[in-house]
Amino acid sequence: MSGHANSAKAIFLALGANFAIFVSKLAAAIFTGSGAMLAEAIHSLADCGNQGLLLLGMRQARRAPSEEYPLGWGRALYFWSLLVAILLFSVGGMFSVYEGVHKLSAPEPLQRPWLAVGVLVFGIVMEGISMRGCMQEVNKARDGMGLWQWFRHTRSSELLVIFGEDLAALLGLVLALLAIVATMLTGNLMFDALGTIAIGVLLIVVAVAVAVEVKALLIGQGVEPRRREELLSFLNARPEVDVVLNLITLQLGPEVMVSVKARMAPAADNLALVQNINAVERAMKAQFPDVAWSFFEPDIAD
Repeated sequence: MSGHANSAKAIFLALGANFAIFVSKLAAAIFTGSGAMLAEAIHSLADCGNQGLLLLGMRQARRAPSEEYPLGWGRALYFWSLLVAILLFSVGGMFSVYEGVHKLSAPEPLQRPWLAVGVLVFGIVMEGISMRGCMQEVNKARDGMGLWQWFRHTRSSELLVIFGEDLAALLGLVLALLAIVATMLTGNLMFDALGTIAIGVLLIVVAVAVAVEVKALLIGQGVEPRRREELLSFLNARPEVDVVLNLITLQLGPEVMVSVKARMAPAADNLALVQNINAVERAMKAQFPDVAWSFFEPDIAD
């Protein structure tokens, strides 16, 4: 669950930033005729595609349940999030490491380095704007939790992916700028190659960390631990419930399934018992709007 965070806003900010960076790199490639800058432009365009996949996942997650998909399409979002992590690992990380190793073995002099510096500075500004917007949404979602704790416990895969991608992109641009400046100052092309390898390693580490978290959601995680405690406290506080014996939750994208086994307070008859169960479920869905499905198994007190 992501609190009141607006994941779509963070995705559109990242999409806008990456598209602006793509345009700047493409213009630089056309102006200089640099094949390396053209490759960087294609890389930024691929990042735009990643945001498009997340938006597609969010759209699919809103599909209504059916007989074939009785619990809806919410977990489709996890599939697309995992695919973005894989693309970040392969297209971003592995390609950068390969490019860096190639530069070490066959170094090429920098062409128009000041233009590259200008493009990188522009990219840092745009990614900084995107990261700031993403952090605003993350701060809404983590609700006082530490950033690492939120990263490990969040159930909002799309916000998790955007955070990881923005962080990797911003740090990668800074590393690239430092590497180019060091190469310009020293004339040693090794700095440019090592910077490229460092960017690749950074992308791989972030992609793997994101993929591990999304994998857990694909397998079938429950709600965040703190939200589970909130559900338990709510149910145990209801006068119709004597004690909750078991609570199973399943995160399904933006929605949640809840299964409850509880010892119910004594009721006049079976009809009253059913009415009590219905009252608890209505109140639970009112207090926790993301609970789309609830299954209640009563255990009548002696």
